[in-house]
Amino acid sequence: MYNPEEDSYLLSEAIEKHLSNLNNKNIKTLDLGTGSGIQAETMSHFIEKKNILCSDIDDFSLNHVKNKGFKVLTSNLFSKIQGKFDLITFNPPYLPENKHDKGIDTSGGKKGDEVILKFLKQAKSHLNENGVILLLLSSLTPKKRILELLDKLKYKAEIIAEKKLFFEQLEVWQIRPS
Repeated sequence: MYNPEEDSYLLSEAIEKHLSNLNNKNIKTLDLGTGSGIQAETMSHFIEKKNILCSDIDDFSLNHVKNKGFKVLTSNLFSKIQGKFDLITFNPPYLPENKHDKGIDTSGGKKGDEVILKFLKQAKSHLNENGVILLLLSSLTPKKRILELLDKLKYKAEIIAEKKLFFEQLEVWQIRPS
């Protein structure tokens, strides 16, 4: 299970800001790669738990989140996800693979963007027309192919939160269909 770090807290703050601006407690949300469930817990301050689906490939994480009263589903990205959502959150593995770190919770592939690219391709069919994706990225993640794919998929992205660390800069991207 991925324990909350600076990236988790930054995404949580962005979710809180996004949901506090909505007057709808009935939006349907997906916390993909839920890990410890920190994002789902943040969502639950603004919307009902029954409208929050938590998904991960790690059963230990899902049992932890299920014990907090959330709906859970074991899924590799969207492989088992059905339906559409108003909000999809994802703190993906975003670091380039190296000989010291090949963990599924931190390494996003050889270049670091492979998991994110798969996610964006699959998310399109699970996002409602006016839906929003909140995606965490790092300055260590190559952005060229991500930006090209966003353009191809007709997504509009903007950075809505940033945090500078001594070794990287974290960003939360708000992504919407354009």
